[in-house]
Amino acid sequence: MPQAPLYEQIIADVSASIRAGTLHPDDKLPSIAELRQQYQSSAWPVRYALRILEERGWIVTRQGKGSFVASKPPA
Repeated sequence: MPQAPLYEQIIADVSASIRAGTLHPDDKLPSIAELRQQYQSSAWPVRYALRILEERGWIVTRQGKGSFVASKPPA
């Protein structure tokens, strides 16, 4: 069975951490550089995953500040 694309794995990991309560509303997510290192990838899948998470309401991104868990993430 083929492995899911890396960006989907990042999305699943971050949303699961939010659902489990490991990440709380307004918590800062690791930087793109830290996530690149964690997933041993280029910046593209990390940026793409963060953009999708933001579109789905899980996180908010603040220019120059980073990405944060949304104050009211989806249930």
